[in-house]
Amino acid sequence: MTATSALSLPRTTATAARVLRQLRHDPRTIALMILVPCVMLFLLRYVFDGSARTFDTIGASLLGIFPLITMFLVTSIATLRERTSGTLERLLAMPLGKGDLIAGYALAFGAVAVVQSALATGLAVWFLGLDVVGSPWLLLLVALLDALLGTALGLFVSAFAASEFQAVQFMPAVIFPQLLLCGLFTPRDAMHPVLEAVSDALPMSYAVDGMNEVLHHADLTAAFLRDITVVAAVALLVLTLGAATLKRRSA
Repeated sequence: MTATSALSLPRTTATAARVLRQLRHDPRTIALMILVPCVMLFLLRYVFDGSARTFDTIGASLLGIFPLITMFLVTSIATLRERTSGTLERLLAMPLGKGDLIAGYALAFGAVAVVQSALATGLAVWFLGLDVVGSPWLLLLVALLDALLGTALGLFVSAFAASEFQAVQFMPAVIFPQLLLCGLFTPRDAMHPVLEAVSDALPMSYAVDGMNEVLHHADLTAAFLRDITVVAAVALLVLTLGAATLKRRSA
């Protein structure tokens, strides 16, 4: 039997349930996805123990960046492991389309992202004292979208890696340039015009801008709505590309 092309909710949820069952038996991966962002925020807070304003300035940005990075890393390796072990080839020989598979992975890791983002946001705002003018729920929304973007990017790049080592190598190519150009270290409008133009095309820039909008504005702003729309649209686009480029088996 060949894989079907139409997206099916039962097949998608069955795939998501299978992935979650596998994750349940992998405590190290769960710790990486859920605990590491919280630990990084905790360390960051006390690195700047004598300068709470500095933590307020960059803490919100990193609240979005940490989930994106961890979900990218875990998702890219997990998907590649499924392919190299032959699991994807067996699954796609069943009535299961590439869209079902990608959507199932996105749903499973998205569920983990909800837990991850909620814990990190709660820790930052209510325990570490992150001073936020806007609603913490909006911070949670941006953190969740960032985690979903990391999931989408991880699923996409896994199609171009032949080993777990190669999957990790994509991080300097995909994540690090965005990290440098997203406005975390210096305002984007203070960069060289060429770099500013590049940063305008990178989704992490809008993730950081969205967090900063919540940090400084009590109400919803047009800029915030633009930022979350861009992040969500890029995540959806990358998931679509991931389904189109998914391979049954590594070369």
